[in-house]
Amino acid sequence: MVKAIVGANWGDEGKGKATDMLAAQADVVVRFQGGANAGHTIINAYGKFALHLLPSGVFHANVTNVLGNGVALDITKLRAEYEGVVARGVPTPKLLVSERAQVLMPYHVLLDTYEEARLADKAYGSTKSGIAPFYSDKYAKTGIQVCELFDEASLKEHLEAVCATKNILIAHVYHQPLLDADALLAELLVLRDWLAPFVADTAKFLRQAVKEGKNILLEGQLGSLKDPDHGIYPMVTSSFTLAGYGAIGAGVPPHAITDIVAVTKAYSSAVGAGEFVSELFGDEAVQLREHGGDAGEYGATTHRPRRVGWFDCVATRYGCAVQGATEAVLTAVDCLSYLDELRLCVGYEINGVVTRDFPVTPLLKKAKPVYVTVPGFGREVRGVRDYDALPQAAQNYIDLIEKEIEVPIRLVSNGPKREEILVRTAKI
Repeated sequence: MVKAIVGANWGDEGKGKATDMLAAQADVVVRFQGGANAGHTIINAYGKFALHLLPSGVFHANVTNVLGNGVALDITKLRAEYEGVVARGVPTPKLLVSERAQVLMPYHVLLDTYEEARLADKAYGSTKSGIAPFYSDKYAKTGIQVCELFDEASLKEHLEAVCATKNILIAHVYHQPLLDADALLAELLVLRDWLAPFVADTAKFLRQAVKEGKNILLEGQLGSLKDPDHGIYPMVTSSFTLAGYGAIGAGVPPHAITDIVAVTKAYSSAVGAGEFVSELFGDEAVQLREHGGDAGEYGATTHRPRRVGWFDCVATRYGCAVQGATEAVLTAVDCLSYLDELRLCVGYEINGVVTRDFPVTPLLKKAKPVYVTVPGFGREVRGVRDYDALPQAAQNYIDLIEKEIEVPIRLVSNGPKREEILVRTAKI
């Protein structure tokens, strides 16, 4: 069975804990897209971890962890992350890296940083991890696949050609120091030697795992609204964030993906720029941000303050729909315990007309939230271990969200720890 776990919103939905829980039931966990530009925060017996490239199965000795061909592979960051978890007592993870994955190069990070600086107040809010330049090169067919690292002559020729082109841009647009192809080659060869034991034909491995009936978990990064086709373009990422891309980015048959779990938060949050209709500002935003999560609403990769707002039913229903979600996980319910009343955005007013449909970006810019207000929970809900023991107001809030997003909510998280998750009987 192949199951995908993905974000329903802007990313930062709290996928880490749910992914960690599902990973414990898996034989194989696969990252199929994105790079080190976002992270999953996981709290377990080994401590608190922010994973950026490693699949969440690394904490389970029985799991084979795969970085698929769709990943933006920053080998330096992967090595630091791998060695970092082992140094903290985690048993050496089983890891496979696709020979067809492409390497995120140092110049991708430089070009990302230079371009954001050039754009100034029109910047995209990039994490400066090199993601957009990486995928630009991949689709312009000038990227470097992992397999090419093992053909030194070809690699040297490729680097010289790339540097010649990039240096024109660097010199005349960004006015920065030029790239040195020989230095890049030397750096890559060192990284290649570290990576070599993990390199494999992962698509073949996964196809065989499917035939053998293994439980495979596809782990998505970011969320629906950051997808370059279906998201809030152009304020999106450069990899496809939908579960459907898991078949391509991992190399499994599309029909093998039978379950799609969409994760959404009990309020809304986002890192980076882009339209966010239910966003809060001022003291309300500060309070929600400080109550959010285990250490407040700050990015796992960037540590930037996340933008926060009321739960957006319009965006989440759309996000679940484009993911093809078969069920949902609702996280961070406990973070709302301090509030006397809650709001949910149930529609957008655009040019005087109220809609429940999520629009394209030009219309989204004009959208105003239409809210309903419901009572707060009345008490702290963290520590509750049985769903039926939640206050009725909390259960009503969850029921309303389920009705609005039109996807059954099976799991509800009421704290950051692995065991703080409640099983719920869906009502739709």
